[in-house]
Amino acid sequence: MSSSALIAIDLGCRGAAVGLALLIAGVLLRDRRDTAARLSAALLIAVAASAISEAPGFPRPWPYWALILAALSSSGAVLLWLWARATFDDEFVLRPWHGALLVAIVGTQLFDLWPARGVLRGDLDRPLALVYLGLALLAAAQTLATWRLDLVAGRRRLRAVVLVGAVTYSVAGFFQGLWAASVSGSSVWSLANAVGLWVLLSLSGWSLFQAARMQQASALLPTTHRVPGETSAVAPGQDMPPAVDPELLRRLQRLMTVERAYRREGLTIGSLSAELGVQEYRLRQLINEGLGHRNFNAFLNHYRIEDASTALADSGQKQVPVLTIAMDAGFQSIGPFNRAFKAATDLTPTEFRRLALAKQASRPGKPDDDPGIGQPG
Repeated sequence: MSSSALIAIDLGCRGAAVGLALLIAGVLLRDRRDTAARLSAALLIAVAASAISEAPGFPRPWPYWALILAALSSSGAVLLWLWARATFDDEFVLRPWHGALLVAIVGTQLFDLWPARGVLRGDLDRPLALVYLGLALLAAAQTLATWRLDLVAGRRRLRAVVLVGAVTYSVAGFFQGLWAASVSGSSVWSLANAVGLWVLLSLSGWSLFQAARMQQASALLPTTHRVPGETSAVAPGQDMPPAVDPELLRRLQRLMTVERAYRREGLTIGSLSAELGVQEYRLRQLINEGLGHRNFNAFLNHYRIEDASTALADSGQKQVPVLTIAMDAGFQSIGPFNRAFKAATDLTPTEFRRLALAKQASRPGKPDDDPGIGQPG
């Protein structure tokens, strides 16, 4: 095939990738307002900028007008890592230092490419390539770290795309940058880069919209951050999702509320599925679609926090340390307990106990003499 034909295919794939990236970004910003969606859109814009700046015939060295594309492109590695954190960790919160890291890396890249530096331009290529590779590996680590805890089917598929696709693409770009920097833009590498990017964006778009569809289905269920004492995510009169087996759901709820399986140390979704005698994927679907939980730890913590809330509100246990109550409920340390309790109730355990005991004290009679109060068995 002639060089002009290769360049034409290359440019066609890059154009399709840019159009697809911007289309997905626009749809995400239109339909969603969460942190993960905004980071997704920013990442897709960075990918589009990278596809344009690496196209055959793009001016080198970088002119001043093209530095905005360089800034957008160089932000991609940080955005990939942050996007993986926000998408696969339900407790992730953006911090100011995340923005500082992004500014530092983009600033370093622009300094390296600044036209006025003359022959010194590009002397930071290798250190920056290592930084980009490290961030891609951190994104992969985040993808793997919580894979087994994820209960959302569409999001689990998205993890595979990120792990196999985005990280492979980043690693390939790293080695190409180190050992093939002199290869022309019309090379086989450039064509493979363009085709790979187009395929990756196609798969990512499909997986993202599949995950969004699953999330919208889950949104029909009430939020899992509800008042302690509620046991079901399905409202009275609301139909159970077709894939949920009511009998299996009752068995699971009995195991958690009567037998208090959540108190067991080292309880996993694998051991729970074995106890119920069902495949692991069915248990994931049951917890996600039947009870509205997106993460296995969040599912366990719901029951643990309910247990701890009952103990904290019990005037007969007002001298029991918060740590003891947390450990009895199944938490392994006070830090995760405090964070989970605050997220679920908007109160710290100490504040919750103080308010609950004050409310009891304001009622007629002596709460400590109430025969119905006692520590759960």
